[in-house]
Amino acid sequence: MNSTNDNYLDLFDSKEKAIYHAQWLNFKYRIANIPFGVIKFKNQFAVLEHITACEMNVELLDVLPEDLSEITYDDVRHIRMDRDPLPHWGKITGMFSVMDGEILRYILESKIPLEKMIRFELAGRGFDKNHRWCGFEKAQEIWLTDK
Repeated sequence: MNSTNDNYLDLFDSKEKAIYHAQWLNFKYRIANIPFGVIKFKNQFAVLEHITACEMNVELLDVLPEDLSEITYDDVRHIRMDRDPLPHWGKITGMFSVMDGEILRYILESKIPLEKMIRFELAGRGFDKNHRWCGFEKAQEIWLTDK
């Protein structure tokens, strides 16, 4: 990832990487309600705040998916082979990289619901979906109710 001198644009050679970065920033800054988007910038793709795009009088590309549930194995391959991975992808893929292969196979074979495991872990931390302290009982209400 390259940043311009003024640090208002994060530049990427790959459109997909720019999308993943913008999506992460939208999640990270959701509480502050600072939305990010992607633009074509010279021969690259840039991630910037919506307000910056307005100030630059440029139109954001309509490329951000609602979620990543449709990610393909080819997408995963590109994420994993990236020499300079986005930090959140590095952490996510790193968790699986260091896990024993038998445990990974067991998770798949047994169809262990990872979403429930994650929700249980988050409920035990006492925070809501925006990482605000709400207490353990409220966190259980938030995280442990099935959709």
